[in-house]
Amino acid sequence: MSDTARQQSPEAVKAAIAAERRELADMLDTLRAEQWDAPSLCAGWTVRDVAAHMSLGFRYSLPRIAREIIRARGSLDRMTDHCARADAAAYSTAELASFLRDNAHHPWKPPVGGIAAALGHDVVHGLDITVPLGLDREVPEDRVRVLLGTVTPRTARFFRADLDGVQLRATDMDWTFGTGAPLSGRAQDLLLVAYGRGLPPGHLTGPQAPRFTTG
Repeated sequence: MSDTARQQSPEAVKAAIAAERRELADMLDTLRAEQWDAPSLCAGWTVRDVAAHMSLGFRYSLPRIAREIIRARGSLDRMTDHCARADAAAYSTAELASFLRDNAHHPWKPPVGGIAAALGHDVVHGLDITVPLGLDREVPEDRVRVLLGTVTPRTARFFRADLDGVQLRATDMDWTFGTGAPLSGRAQDLLLVAYGRGLPPGHLTGPQAPRFTTG
């Protein structure tokens, strides 16, 4: 973890996670029916699917996760895809929002990455929802800085982000990553790039922007 991430104490990151979940729950409560069924930045998933996936770690016991992985023939990707779609169909939109709000302080963490990865899970999936919907939600800078501090070549490979030949340059804070042709944008948009997302037009600038732009 970089110095940027270390500047935040574990208690501060846990507080940021709780705040992020509550804010995202409030945002979900405002969505119209057609927005819930709109595409997200997660390939093949709707907003509803992403919202269902975000609370899986709160709702599934370890034995159930093990059973679902076996059912998916050992593929974590197949397991998460099946569970997201099934849960999206099983729960109401109000329930999906309440799962985040009611579990704001839940200690769940991804298998790797610790509490910073838990914050990343919430922030990035929140942006997976708000960005394609055109909702101008600005993630607080302290949360973005923690996550940018965890970006490394290894994490880029993990998230299947092809950053070869580009340098990410934030326009709203002093942060760069990589070497090559400049790819500029808001820090939270570059965070999405580092997590392997393609963004709608208008979010990125630079000669390599089309490579990371969808639609």
